[in-house]
Amino acid sequence: MIVYRDIVTGDEMFSDSYKIKLIDDFFYEIEGKMTTEKGGIDESAIGGNASAEDAGEGLEESAKQGCNIVLANRLQETQYAKPDYKIYIKAYSKRILDHLTKNNPERVDGFKAASGPALKKIMGNYKNWQFFTGEKMDPDGMVALLDFREDGVTPYMLFFKDGLLEEKF
Repeated sequence: MIVYRDIVTGDEMFSDSYKIKLIDDFFYEIEGKMTTEKGGIDESAIGGNASAEDAGEGLEESAKQGCNIVLANRLQETQYAKPDYKIYIKAYSKRILDHLTKNNPERVDGFKAASGPALKKIMGNYKNWQFFTGEKMDPDGMVALLDFREDGVTPYMLFFKDGLLEEKF
């Protein structure tokens, strides 16, 4: 299994358990699905038996609904006004470029060439994106993008290819 981690925070963003598609040599696109994860408390671990009178008064279960990629990787939703996102993405792109310069210099030109059209694509669809950080919610880390296919039901996410490290397990 391969886990993809944010180069800045080390947060796990996704794994190869999803179908991964490379878009414009800049993004990994992952298609997800809407799901419900049951949370709650295992009452058997608490001990005791419910009497017939109390049978309907079990502890409430909490359930989380959302995109399976978000839930499985504990991604955290965040918000950006468009001008604030522009400031963020400029600074984040610089962090990626610095990382590439030190660790993968042969990729620098490809990143520079792909970044302009890719960022134009993001800004052109800005009103539809939902934004997700890694579990640590570090504002310097990657902010993944979530939108829905034309069917309005199927979510997909974009992750910045060069902002990720692959870790094999």
